Order: sequence, then structure tokens, then C-alpha cells
Amino acid sequence: MPAMSNTQTKELQPTTQRVVFDDLELGEIALELDDKDPQDVIAWGLETFGDRAAFVTSFQIDGIALLDMAYQIRPDVRVITVDTGRLPTATYEYMAQIKQRYPKIRLEVHFPDHRHVEPMVNQYGINLFYDSVPNRLMCCHVRKVRPLLRALEDLDAWFTGLRRDQWASRSNIRKAELDHDHHGIVKINPLADWMEEEVWDYVRQRGIPTHPLYEKGYTSIGCDCCTRAIKPGEDSRAGRWWWEKDAPKECGIHCPIETGGFEHEVQAILGETHEQGDGI
Repeated sequence: MPAMSNTQTKELQPTTQRVVFDDLELGEIALELDDKDPQDVIAWGLETFGDRAAFVTSFQIDGIALLDMAYQIRPDVRVITVDTGRLPTATYEYMAQIKQRYPKIRLEVHFPDHRHVEPMVNQYGINLFYDSVPNRLMCCHVRKVRPLLRALEDLDAWFTGLRRDQWASRSNIRKAELDHDHHGIVKINPLADWMEEEVWDYVRQRGIPTHPLYEKGYTSIGCDCCTRAIKPGEDSRAGRWWWEKDAPKECGIHCPIETGGFEHEVQAILGETHEQGDGI
């Protein structure tokens, strides 16, 4: 295991050979990383995977804290984000602000495939997600999950801002784990054992600008149509898909979701486009 140090600042080196771990190897590494600071975990990931690792962010507070930490280690880090086509205007403005603050990052913006979006919208409507949980999951899958799958295809590892205190489905995440939902690459979660206030303290101490919607009562920010400010006393993810009852507060990127009809409808849409030469 490479030495973990966050004292050096250097450029990412090209990596031609794949870096692959099995469950046993990565399990031992995860145990060693468990009590390490986020900066040490980031340093290990960048040293191990080079430019075959990327930070995936939607520009929320956790991802921005990670980006700032990584920038101090290697300014030219790869940063991936998915533009679903339904993001708030404030998110686009904030993305530009962050790119200006961290000019050396290699920002990659990935979009949904129009050959998937068009048949979905034509068949179910532009706001299909309000009609049912399966429809919402279908929209998330087409607009978020599929683009991310494409973005991760050439990676051996990806960094996320997941924390164990965010939601029940995330309570057991490790700082490094094999992501069997994405071709067995390594998923690195440097903030896994941090609490929300620790993230905010870091961002304030560093003077990092935050997404403007936080000042309006938002605590979790996604698509404009599927996100609202929370009410006093509500859970921090209550503003996501707030009209749903007893449904998972997940889009499918970090937690696989099975609902029966959802998978059938998605396969129908993707199958139609595949016959037209989609290749995915």
C-alpha cells in the first residue's frame, strides 16, 4: 500500500495499466484507512490510481470539501459531474464559480443520451417523476445513472462525498470498497466517518464559497424539479422527492434500487434505442 501523505502538491501522472483489487485486498486496505483523515485517504487514492481516478460531484457541500482537499494535493484532479438537463440555474452559476476558484481541475460534464431521454419524455411526459415512484426512478436512471455509468467506464476508482450519517442506506459505507455496481472499480469515500457539521466547519475555515441554495434552506440539492428547501425539524434529505411516501431517498447512483416495473420500463426504452444503433 503506497505511503499516505498529503504534504506534496504534484500533477497527476498518466496511468496506462489498470489497477485492480479483489475484495480481500481492498478489505485489508479499508481497515487501514478507517481511522485516517480524509486528506490521507485522498492522497492514497490519487497515488494508487493516478489519472484513472476521478472525483464525482454534484457540487454540494461534501463534494466541494473533498475537491478543496484534493486540490491542495494535486491541482489537476479529474472532476466528473452529470448535467441532467433539469438542474437549478444556481447550480450552473456555482459550477462556474468553482471552476474559477480551482482553475487547474479537469472538469468533465456528462449529459444524458437524447436517444434515451426523448422516448421517455414522449411516452411518459416531461414531469413523469411526479406520477409514481417507478417513473421517478426511471427518470433518475436515464438522466443520472446512465451518464455516470459511461463516465466511469475508463476509471479504476472514483471519489464520492458519501457519509454514514446521511441516510440509512449509507450507514455501512467504508472509506474504500469495491463497487460491484460499476464494473468492480474502487469507490473511495474519504468523508465516511465525518458528521455534517465537520464538513461545514472545514468549508468555513477554508473560506470556500458554497452553493447559494443552502442559504435558502436547501440541505440536499439535485434537480430543480425534485428538490426543495426543508421545513424546521425535517430530515436533511426530506427536500428530495418530497411528494413520495415510504420511498428510498436515492436515485440509484449509490444504492441499487429494484421495483419491478421500473426495470421493465427502462429496459423497454433502452431496448428501443438499442435497436436504432445505440451501442450502450
